[in-house]
Amino acid sequence: MIGEVTEYSMVIHGEQRYTVPDAIQAAPGLFVFRMPADQSINCAARWRIGHHGGLAIAEAMRREDAFKGVEILVQSGIDWTQDTETIQDTIKGDTVSDLTAKLSWAWCESPGSSYMPGDVTRNGTYTDADIEAAAAEYKADQLNALEILTAMTHTVPWMGLDTEDFNEAHNRIVELADAA
Repeated sequence: MIGEVTEYSMVIHGEQRYTVPDAIQAAPGLFVFRMPADQSINCAARWRIGHHGGLAIAEAMRREDAFKGVEILVQSGIDWTQDTETIQDTIKGDTVSDLTAKLSWAWCESPGSSYMPGDVTRNGTYTDADIEAAAAEYKADQLNALEILTAMTHTVPWMGLDTEDFNEAHNRIVELADAA
């Protein structure tokens, strides 16, 4: 059922299966899920759009962008409830280029394309301790609110937060850092 949280079996490294317990069925045949912490640890885009057959279609830095990507895929007119082989036969050449271009407008990319050195699996998640540490650092550097905003957008775990979550984290950090 659309919007339902469910288990999703993704294909990794060819034919291996990995179960994601909390995927969301975003549209018929399409699922959105956060990559598990022990998978793709160098990939900053932690949100995936997956086909019901288990293959990854696209990835996004933010959850909200993954859902925008699903909207684009649905509007493509492709029946995503079909099996993987049928869809692969349907999506060729110009169709691939067209979908890739359209998905890029929603900040979605090809799976595995946002490599970063180190473990970035916490991207898009934060704790109160992260807020306090960032505020102390920015306060020591005497950054103003705009400088904090700029610095946060390029730092794990902040860069992958959805808009409202990012704004909330930024406001909390600015307040604790006494930044104007």
